[in-house]
Amino acid sequence: MGRIHNIEARKGKQDAARANVFTKHARAISVAAKEGGGDPEYNAALKAAIVKAKSDNMPNDNIDRAIKKGIGSGEGENYESIVYEGYGPGGVAVIVETLTDNKNRTAGNVRYYFDKNNGNLGTQGCVSFMFDRKGQIFISSDDAEEEQLMEDALDLGAEDFIPDDGGFEIITAPEDYTSVREGLEEKGYKFIFADVKLISQTMTALDEDGQIKSMEKLLDMLEADDDVQNVHHNWELPEA
Repeated sequence: MGRIHNIEARKGKQDAARANVFTKHARAISVAAKEGGGDPEYNAALKAAIVKAKSDNMPNDNIDRAIKKGIGSGEGENYESIVYEGYGPGGVAVIVETLTDNKNRTAGNVRYYFDKNNGNLGTQGCVSFMFDRKGQIFISSDDAEEEQLMEDALDLGAEDFIPDDGGFEIITAPEDYTSVREGLEEKGYKFIFADVKLISQTMTALDEDGQIKSMEKLLDMLEADDDVQNVHHNWELPEA
């Protein structure tokens, strides 16, 4: 099963919990605005957070409110970025990126999610060596012609172009992601997904129904938590 179907499967579940997704985006936007100012042209972190929010169809009014909240927030709201690493059922590597104003609450919740679903929370660095941080863009084969897209992506500075089941995967260095994404947007391409992600070097398949159900539940619980911003893993999702 290709990465493109993995992305579509998770995105479908996120769409069903859109209010939760908007809450996460609003927090990221507010923190970026607080730390670097409210003008995205001079605040790369804010610009990236806005682009990501818009990719999930977050309304402009919500984005504007989040920026204003960040600019106007005082000492009462101080969010900290904390990354957790561990193993899901069957040894699946999992990295959880959080943005929290209460690290004790978040740590307790994340540990509970792992324990509840036959996983275990590990120490820092226990699985991160299995991942590379890269820009990742997916485009459906319905929206692009392979040879032209490959030429455009590589000309813009992409590192790799991978034909996938149902579409195309474009990989960039993290520092080149924005210019490649914006260049493809200007050429009229539509994205299934575009972000800087931790991409696993190898994938892990689960064969037992119990492990699959536990892994699905673990991801659902993590993604439903407002403190969790991103979840990365090396699970090869089974065919639907």
